[in-house]
Amino acid sequence: MIAGIVVHLPLQSQTAFVQTRFPCRVANNTIKLSAYRDCLDNKNRSVMTMRRITSARQLMRACSIHKQCRYYATNSGEQISQEVAKLLELKAQLGDGPPQKFTLKCPKGTRDFDSQQMAIRDAVFKKIVECFKRHGAETIDTPVFELKEVLTGKYGEDSKLIYDMADQGGEILSLRYDLTVPFARYLAMNKISNIKRYHIAKVYRRDNPSLARGRFREFFQCDFDIAGQYDPMLPDAECVKIVSEILSSLDLGDYTIKLNHRQLLDGIFQVCGVSEGKFRCICSAVDKLDKSPWVDVRTEMIDEKGLDAEVADRIGEFVRLSGGPELVEKLKRDERVSKNKRFMSGLEDMELLLKYCDLYGVLDKVSFDLSLARGLDYYTGVIYEAILSGAVQKDLSSTDEPGGVGSIAGGGRYDELVGMFDSKNRKVPCVGVSIGIERIYAIIEAKVNASKVKQRTTETEVYVAAAQKNLHEERLALCNILWGANIKTEHSYKRSPKLLAQLQYCEERQIPLAILIGESELKQNIVKVRNVVTREEVEVPREKMVDEIRRLLGEIQDKPSGKVI
Repeated sequence: MIAGIVVHLPLQSQTAFVQTRFPCRVANNTIKLSAYRDCLDNKNRSVMTMRRITSARQLMRACSIHKQCRYYATNSGEQISQEVAKLLELKAQLGDGPPQKFTLKCPKGTRDFDSQQMAIRDAVFKKIVECFKRHGAETIDTPVFELKEVLTGKYGEDSKLIYDMADQGGEILSLRYDLTVPFARYLAMNKISNIKRYHIAKVYRRDNPSLARGRFREFFQCDFDIAGQYDPMLPDAECVKIVSEILSSLDLGDYTIKLNHRQLLDGIFQVCGVSEGKFRCICSAVDKLDKSPWVDVRTEMIDEKGLDAEVADRIGEFVRLSGGPELVEKLKRDERVSKNKRFMSGLEDMELLLKYCDLYGVLDKVSFDLSLARGLDYYTGVIYEAILSGAVQKDLSSTDEPGGVGSIAGGGRYDELVGMFDSKNRKVPCVGVSIGIERIYAIIEAKVNASKVKQRTTETEVYVAAAQKNLHEERLALCNILWGANIKTEHSYKRSPKLLAQLQYCEERQIPLAILIGESELKQNIVKVRNVVTREEVEVPREKMVDEIRRLLGEIQDKPSGKVI
């Protein structure tokens, strides 16, 4: 290695060297000088130290460059002087301060989850999947990104929230906005006409995030859908039942499942005088009634959507109605809508749906609410949305923002979406529901933090501990036996750990049982099984160790755990 080499160059040669051998790119008042920017620190310097010359080969190359620089110094003096001035000016703009420190953080609208948080999420996912499987669903998976044209035109005004990927000379792609449109594409592409499926995966939206309310740009959705030609409202009622089962199992508190029908809304718009071309944009305005008062929604309809004030007022008379079966009877007698075919078709479906909800035992959990609109364009029939009661949101949400955490589940019927992807417009009727896992998790996390109950982050059932030194080989043998019996087991990775440290590890990790061995136990061919909580110990012959551990684990699991989830 050759270090500390100094190449003597005139100032003009220095500049020529930089300009010809390490050309600078100047754009938007920025300049890239690589490692050689220091060569222009002082205009009066006549030497340049090349710290990067570390070999004989590089020295020979530098000498060759030196000859070229002498040529440029002789023939291009005026031009070089001009370039030097430009470089010095740009260098002054760059400044000599240290580079700004890079701030490590998650991208906006995303977050990390530690082991405690993941333990809670896993428990929530487990209960949701158990419910889906109890109703006979199978699972599929689809790519995290789709062709942009697959997603375009399916989400109404929310299409602006789709993440488009950079064009890299291939297909034009976008990150999936939800799991429903990819599911419809999957059905059409694979010619599937009947399936009951669930899908749990991440989706992406360029929304304004609010982490405390469980609103992210990257988040999980838990979808359950029934595709196929069936009798009216039978699949729809089961989706409502599934939402009720999941929310009850998670013990979130009082909740309401709002029900409505797109044909009811279309019928209302029609009789109130809304042109059919404005149905979807007015529907999007009505969808904001759960977050904004009627006065604000009315103003939007008039000022932004171009609706007459009288038409908006007539719509307001309907969309502020809610109730149960009695509302169905009231609407049947309303002469304004009783002769509209769209409205009466939707009302018949609602009457049947409420009847099935009563048979499923969830009528007390549902509300027939004409303000429910669901802004997505692909819904064609029944729509529903679950919300927590105001008291529960106030108690559990970790935010003071109006509206609490919003809806925690939603869905509906979309009979025409699959046909959009089929070359022969073959329709596959579908109905489904999506569980708002992130918002549910935000509520449960607030409950856990308030209770100060520590959640287990592992499922270890037994810890193998040694009372004396140099018994690591015996510990390995016992672990092998327990792993072979499908018992979740851990041990220390130190050859001679202290017994107290091993027992403290069990208590911190909430491991229920510990196996203790020492010289005495090895001679007698026994082990001591210790209940970590009660500290009771029993001596067990090694040949009966597995059976005794299973018995003790069964007794421990039967006792209430006191966990929040």
